Amino acid sequence: MSNIASNLKFLRKKSNLTQQQFADLMGIKRSLIGAYEEDRAEPKYELLKKIASHFELSIDEFIQEEIDEQWKPQPKSQGSNLRVLSISVDNQDRENIELVPVKASAGYLNGFSDPQYIADLPKFQLPMPALRQGTFRAFEIKGDSMLPIQPGSIIIGEYLDNWNDIKPMETYIVISKNEGVVYKRIGNKFKDYKDLKLISDNKVYDPYTVPVEDILEIWKAKAYISTHLPEPSPEPTMESLTTMMAQMQKSISQLKKN
Repeated sequence: MSNIASNLKFLRKKSNLTQQQFADLMGIKRSLIGAYEEDRAEPKYELLKKIASHFELSIDEFIQEEIDEQWKPQPKSQGSNLRVLSISVDNQDRENIELVPVKASAGYLNGFSDPQYIADLPKFQLPMPALRQGTFRAFEIKGDSMLPIQPGSIIIGEYLDNWNDIKPMETYIVISKNEGVVYKRIGNKFKDYKDLKLISDNKVYDPYTVPVEDILEIWKAKAYISTHLPEPSPEPTMESLTTMMAQMQKSISQLKKN
């Protein structure tokens, strides 16, 4: 249950504004302010964002925190992506797994916080207990940077609210302003105002970094769906055995040096 009604009333009065004055600032009717403060209605997303911004709060703080004289805002750089996560539910009020196809990934950067955009995405349910507790989203990946997982595979990720929970060398879907939707291993722990190192499983691709301030969402990879079935392992050839021996000798030499 949100705290919109009590928080709006407290913050408005603390700002020494009447309902009419605040309604004028928001460009709406006074009666709507009364309805919001009496918990008879809730503002739509765009108005909610405008109200939270007026009081210099995130939407998440405005909705979830109980704001009073004793309340103190938390530092904004704790790894939490402080915003309302838009979701959709089925006719039994269960959260859907929304699918973001490759062709929709560019639009996702603009629509990820828009409830209507999320509602219009393809969606499905999976009868797996591991995918029941939490909020999940599916992303179609492109390219061969994460082989043996093939292009076109669907990665199902669990929403990561607190980025301090990132575990180095595990796989995540990272949504960022410049890179878009990518599926990578994260090579370092989260640190405020630092870059995240993203690593491909296909060693043809070099690791690179993404500034934390550019990141919009992070989803912990939990499962994947693919129409590409694994091929049988090839029989070792003399060339591959020679390469393996050379790598082993190199590793042993390195260990001796250390």
